[in-house]
Amino acid sequence: MKQQYSVTIEELGITIATGSIARQANGAVTITKGETTVFVSAVAAEGLRSPDQDFFPLTVDYREKFAAAGRFPGGYFKREGKPSEKEILTSRLCDRPLRPLFPEGFLNEVQVIGLLLSTDLQNETDILMVNGASAALLCSDIPWNGPIGCVRIGEVNGEFVINPTNEQMYDSTLDLIYVGNERDMMMIEGSADQISDDRFVESLEFAHKAIQPIIAAQRELARQYGKTKREFALVVCDPKVLEICREVAEVDSKLAKAVYQEKKQDRGNAVSEVKALALAALTEKLGEGNFDPRHINIAFEKLQEVVYRQTILNGGKRADGRGNQDLRNISCEVDVLPRVHGSALFQRGETQGLVIATLGTGKDAQDLDGLTGGAKKKSFILHYNFPPFSVGECGRFGSPGRREIGHGALAERSLLPVLPTEDVFPYSIRLSSEIMESNGSTSMASVCGGTLALMDAGVPISAPVAGISCGLVSEEKDGTIQRHIVLTDIIGAEDHFGDMDFKICGTKQGITGFQLDLKIHGLPIEIAKEAIAQNRVARDRILETMLGAKSEANTGTKEHAPRIHQMQIPPDKIGALIGPGGKNIKRITEFSGAQIDINEDNSGRLILFATSAESLQRAIHEINILTAQIEAGKTYKGIVRSIKEFGCFVECLPGQEGLVHVSELADFRVNNVEDVCKLGDEIIVKCVGIDDKGRVRLSRRAAIAEKEGRPYEPKQREEGGRDRGDRGDRGGYGDRGGRGDRGGYGDRPRRGGDRDRG
Repeated sequence: MKQQYSVTIEELGITIATGSIARQANGAVTITKGETTVFVSAVAAEGLRSPDQDFFPLTVDYREKFAAAGRFPGGYFKREGKPSEKEILTSRLCDRPLRPLFPEGFLNEVQVIGLLLSTDLQNETDILMVNGASAALLCSDIPWNGPIGCVRIGEVNGEFVINPTNEQMYDSTLDLIYVGNERDMMMIEGSADQISDDRFVESLEFAHKAIQPIIAAQRELARQYGKTKREFALVVCDPKVLEICREVAEVDSKLAKAVYQEKKQDRGNAVSEVKALALAALTEKLGEGNFDPRHINIAFEKLQEVVYRQTILNGGKRADGRGNQDLRNISCEVDVLPRVHGSALFQRGETQGLVIATLGTGKDAQDLDGLTGGAKKKSFILHYNFPPFSVGECGRFGSPGRREIGHGALAERSLLPVLPTEDVFPYSIRLSSEIMESNGSTSMASVCGGTLALMDAGVPISAPVAGISCGLVSEEKDGTIQRHIVLTDIIGAEDHFGDMDFKICGTKQGITGFQLDLKIHGLPIEIAKEAIAQNRVARDRILETMLGAKSEANTGTKEHAPRIHQMQIPPDKIGALIGPGGKNIKRITEFSGAQIDINEDNSGRLILFATSAESLQRAIHEINILTAQIEAGKTYKGIVRSIKEFGCFVECLPGQEGLVHVSELADFRVNNVEDVCKLGDEIIVKCVGIDDKGRVRLSRRAAIAEKEGRPYEPKQREEGGRDRGDRGDRGGYGDRGGRGDRGGYGDRPRRGGDRDRG
C-alpha cells in the first residue's frame, strides 16, 4: 500500500512512512530496512484514568507476528500468545528513552504499539522499533519533546559498523545500542568483549554522529505531515497545597531530618510522618474536601527532590552520609548452600543478592524461537527474581515481570564475555539471582554475586566481573547543565530523585556490559566520560573485595554437579554407537543413566554427562566395547558365531570377528572343530595378527599359553591343508555396524544466544 508521506535515509537504507495506515491513531508510521518492516502507533487517552491519578501511565508493547517470517505459530491454538523475552526486552528498550521527554504534569495514558510485519532475518527490529516510536510520536498531536535517533554499533575487525546484520554480529566484539537527540545521548545498553574505556567513548561519539540523519529525517516527515500538537490539561500541584507542605517540611528542618538517615525504611517512615503533619495542616487551614489529596504526594515529591539534590550540590552531603565517590560497605561469601552446584551471597549496603549456579547438559540449553534470525539456542541463562519482601512490602509474587526480565538480561550479557567456550566447558549454565534486600543496583549485585557463584561452581571464567551504578545530580539553565556531581553507588532514592542511572560492568581489562537511563533530556559526552572513569575506579575496588572472598575458580565441579567426560571415537564407529534406530545409544543411556551427546560435525567427538562417577564409568565402558577396534596382541573373551571345517569365527567385540584356525584351537591336533567349541560358546582368544585387508587372526592356543606363562609358537600349516576356503564368504567380517541415522544427537548450541545476550 502506497504511503502519503515518506522519507528515506539513504546512508542507512531506512525508509519511514506515514499517512495511510491506522489513520485513527494519534500517530502511526511504518519503518523499513531491507525487507524488514515494523509498524508503530502512538495513542493518547482523552482524559485521566481516575480523578485521583498521580502518575504517568506510558505502555510500550512490541509484538512479532509469525506471518512476518512466513510461519505458523506453534501450539494448539495456532495464534501468537504471551510475549517472548525478546519482545519484552525490545518494549523496555523503547520505553526508557521515550518516557523522560513527555511534559511534566502530562498524565494522560499513552500507548505505543509496534508490530513486526515483515522480516528478512538479517536486519534486527529493536532499532527500527525505537526510531518508529519516535517518528510516530513526533508526527502525532501528543505533546512530546522529541525526536530521538537509535542505532546499533558493532565492531568487526577493529572497525565500527552501523546497524550490522545478524551475520556480522557473530564476528562483532561490541554490541552497543545508542539513543540520543541532536545534542546529547539519551540511553545506551549492550555488551562488549572487555572493551577499553577509551575505545568505549570512541564508540559513543561514533554512534552520536550516526543518529543525526535519522533525527533529521523524522523532522522532515513531521514537517510534510503537518499535524499540530494538541493542548492537554497538565496535572500540577495546587500552589496553596505546595506552600503549606513546604512550611510544614521546613519547620525544624523536619523533612531534611527525615531524609538524612542511614537506613531506607527509617527514611520512608520518617517522611510518612511529615506527610501526616502536612495533611493535618492542610485540613486545618483549607478545610476537609477543599484540596486534592493527591497533591500532597506531588508536593512531597518536589520537596524531597529539592532536599536530596541541593544538599548534594551545595554541601556534598548524601542521605546516608557518604561522600560522592564512596562505596557502601561490601561483603562477599561463597559456598553458602549445601548440595547446589555453586552459590554466593553478595551484600552492598542494604542491597543483597543470593546467586545460585546450576550446571546442566546440552539438552538443558534454552531454545530461542526468534523470528528475526540469530542463534537458535543459548546455553548460558541468568534469571533475576525480585520478591516483594526484598523492600519490606507485600505485593505480587509469581511469574517475572518486565523489570525482572530486563535486569536479568543486563546481568547475563555482562557475564557472557568471560565464560569459557563449550569446547572447553561443555555444560549448560544457569544462574538464579534471588534478591533478598533492595536499595539500589540489584542488577549489579547479581553480576558480582554471579561471578562468585560461577567460580564456586568450578566454571573456568577468563576473569572476574564486577558492576556498579553511577548517578547524577545536575542544575540546568536555559536547557544547558551549569553544574553537576556524579555519584558512585547510588541508593534507590538517589536513583529516583536524581538524573541518571549509569550501570557499567567489567573486568580489570575492560567493559563487558552497560546500561544508561536518564530522567533529563540528554547527557553531554563530557559528563559521560567522567562517569565512565569514576565507575572504573569503583569497579576495581569491588573486584578487590570479591577476590578477597574467592581468588580463583574451583578446580573441578562439586560433588552433586553432573560429571562430564569428553572422548574420541573413530568417525566410522558413530553408526555402531547409535545402532539401528538409535538402539545401541538408547540401551547405554538407559543402562548407565548417563547422557551421550555426539558432535554434529561427524568428527567422532563425544560428550558424556552423568550424575555420578559410577554412572559415567559404566557409560564409558559400554562405549568402549561398542567402538573399540580389535588390536594385535590383546586377549579377548569372545563368542563363537560360526563354525567351519577350517576353524571358527569368534566375535571379540560387538560386530567384530576374527578367525581361529583349527590349528590354533589347541596344543594338540584337532580333527573336528566341534570337539573343542560349539556355536555360542564363550572362549578366550588372543589376536595374533591383522592382515592388510583388515582380516583378524585369533588364537586360543596363544591365550592359553599366556595364561599359563608359557611361550607361544605358531604352528606351521600343512600345504594344501585346512586353510582352504580362506575365511570363506565372510571376507568382510569386522565392523558390521553402519553409520546409521544420527537424528538429533549432538545439536550443540552457541553459548551466547543472540547479541542482546539476554
